[in-house]
Amino acid sequence: MAKLLLIEDDAATAEEILGDLHGRGHEVAWAATGPDGAAAARSGGWNAIILDRMLPGLDGLTLLRDLRGAGDRTPALVLSALGDVDERIRGLRAGGDDYLGKPFVLAELAARIEALLRRPTDVRETVIRVGTLELDLIAGTGRRGQRDLDLLPRELKLLEYLMRRPGQVVTRAMMFEEVWNYRFTPKSNLIDVHLGRLRKKLEAEGEPMLIHNVRGEGFTLSPDV
Repeated sequence: MAKLLLIEDDAATAEEILGDLHGRGHEVAWAATGPDGAAAARSGGWNAIILDRMLPGLDGLTLLRDLRGAGDRTPALVLSALGDVDERIRGLRAGGDDYLGKPFVLAELAARIEALLRRPTDVRETVIRVGTLELDLIAGTGRRGQRDLDLLPRELKLLEYLMRRPGQVVTRAMMFEEVWNYRFTPKSNLIDVHLGRLRKKLEAEGEPMLIHNVRGEGFTLSPDV
């Protein structure tokens, strides 16, 4: 059973979500406004937060940015009727761990929450583990299973960015901004070149692929276990 916080201003939607998640054994608290949701989130102790994009009193993405700025790393799923790609990118950049467009099927919402709850927690913040992949940011080293990875600094940073978002689609624009600090998307195959080199190091002969192309959207890193 997980302790979840739902921040949703539409009562009918909230009732449906509460009923479904309660039925699955979760403990769920509900806040109907941005300020109330922010206060509840700051009280801590949540395993995950579900919040609407548009909230009265305080926008959902502003609320999320404030939490991340304060060091709160509670997994967050953003709900929104604004489902285009740019809007999903805004939700992820604000600190969301996943984004689900409305209308949605309750079973999918529950599955996404369960996926967030399954994500491994690090022994220390500078060690990231996804499946058999392990990245030590202090030592600047990586491993896949029992095999050491010889990573260049940019490859290390790129892999860190992907590993912090397992299963999520990451666009080229997001990688250019977060890994290369570009505020525009250059007409270049730079990312493809770096990802190609990284894939060769990650995926030795016979090992399952980890980094996958998502046609028309970007790339995603999938755990191998």
